[in-house]
Amino acid sequence: MTSVALAVHDGTMLFETAAACEVFGVDRGITGRWYDFKVCAARDTAAARVGGWLRIDAPHGLDALAAADTVIVPSCSDVDAAPPADLLEAVRTAHARGARIVSLCTGAFVLAAAGVLDGRRATTHWAHTEDLAVRHPRVEVEPDVLYVEDGNVLTSAGKAAGMDLCLHLVGADHGAAVAAELARRLLVPARRAGGQAQYVAAPTSAETADAFADLLAWAGARLDEPLTVPDLARRMNMSTRTLSRRFTATTGTTPLRWLHTQRIHRAQELLETTDDSVELVAARTGMGTATTLRRHFHNALGVPPDTYRRTFRNAVRSTEAP
Repeated sequence: MTSVALAVHDGTMLFETAAACEVFGVDRGITGRWYDFKVCAARDTAAARVGGWLRIDAPHGLDALAAADTVIVPSCSDVDAAPPADLLEAVRTAHARGARIVSLCTGAFVLAAAGVLDGRRATTHWAHTEDLAVRHPRVEVEPDVLYVEDGNVLTSAGKAAGMDLCLHLVGADHGAAVAAELARRLLVPARRAGGQAQYVAAPTSAETADAFADLLAWAGARLDEPLTVPDLARRMNMSTRTLSRRFTATTGTTPLRWLHTQRIHRAQELLETTDDSVELVAARTGMGTATTLRRHFHNALGVPPDTYRRTFRNAVRSTEAP
């Protein structure tokens, strides 16, 4: 069982704290094993103020945080305030042990202050990405994504993107089908297309956004076909250049990258939930050949399809047991 420790301190924000608790702290019986979840704070903190008004008692100290397999640091309300020194030390200790270190929203400022993000790619809420880059020039800030995974250090953009990252972690630990079922229970999408650029100052009309929603649904139902960007452009009665520009402005990603990501996700689901051969999975995801699927799948996930299936097939079967 993987241990997950959530850090709380004065100034921790409520939404991200609650998201982590809902995902990792509640065993909904979706799979046979879940997380050993602990909420941690400095022992000399009688009660941490979360969200600026809710006071909570953390049953575990920062020693438990330093010893956890996964450490989660949610957002802080004041990015100008120096993070608690004992929290920084606990994060450094966990990182030195090889633990997975995660920040949600402005929690990235804590990780940066601890030196964990030096030389790594990271993100935070779009309103603070420039500030993070200026204060911590050794961090490669990616402002337009929902979350970033750089080795065993992961950071998310603001608010709901923290839930996106938490579900991504569940998928990495238990497989895409388990993450999708958890998302269904929580009434949130298992994966959102695009990055946080789509939430900054929407330059497109509601009608344009709705039109692209229709296009995404149409393309998502045809991933077994050899769809191309020109196919999408014809569907929208646009030139490929116009489609690419408007699609990226609306979704935060390019049409080609979106298609590729959806095909990888569909391949994950088929490998987990069916006995289809790799050749058939390649055909059903529009990858063409097993060789092409294996190359793209390995590039995206770091493992070949057969290894992925062996890792997550049992987790999926446990969700289907009575």
